[in-house]
Amino acid sequence: MRFRPLVALLLLAGTGGAQAADLVVSAAASLTDAFQAVGKAYEAKHPGTHVVLNFAASDVLLRQIASGAPADVFASADETAMDKAVAAKAIDPATRQDFAANRLVLIVPHDSTAAINGPADLKAATVKRVAYGDPASVPVGRYTRAALEQQGLWDAVEAKGVLAQNVRQSLDYVARGEVDAGFVFATDATIMKDKVRVAATVPTPKPITYPIAVVAGSKQPKDAAAFQAFVQSAEGRGILAGFGFEAP
Repeated sequence: MRFRPLVALLLLAGTGGAQAADLVVSAAASLTDAFQAVGKAYEAKHPGTHVVLNFAASDVLLRQIASGAPADVFASADETAMDKAVAAKAIDPATRQDFAANRLVLIVPHDSTAAINGPADLKAATVKRVAYGDPASVPVGRYTRAALEQQGLWDAVEAKGVLAQNVRQSLDYVARGEVDAGFVFATDATIMKDKVRVAATVPTPKPITYPIAVVAGSKQPKDAAAFQAFVQSAEGRGILAGFGFEAP
């Protein structure tokens, strides 16, 4: 399986050089490990088809698609980004379906000795820096803001905020000890158990669900629909479950 960064995707958009057998899947950063496994499994069942994975924050992916970058499938980490995709007519709304769920967690460096056992502890003067996704463009940031606003903690945490471009960057900040704590999805925390630990699971006002849809401009909508169906099949859900994702 091949991964093509944004630059390559934009070049393809400008030249029309995407190969017919390439199925381009733009997926939220938190799906990186799971969709790499899903892509391999799909390729095994569809010889000759290459799943080209493009990972970034959901809103960033949407901007890429709207700007003409090639994509056949869009998988978002929240409903807001997919709502924007519908409004922009970037996806076929009839194909939109939820395929996974997640949880928001507060993490700290694995060797941290700070007394952080929940969001309220972030108000302490000893806590200087807290990482979370930018709410303006990153789903985990939107979930974080909503959860903290519900608890009356947003203003205090925002004052110490270190904005991340996607959930994996927030995870990296904590793993490297560059911040005192951070907010990520539960599935992200599990991939760095040796470097971070979960201090608390944080309730969110709305469930954390992942929608998927076929891109409106897909040149191979049938193949895109087949990939979406595989993600939602028993085998696809089993793979996702192996990476900690829950049923929607």
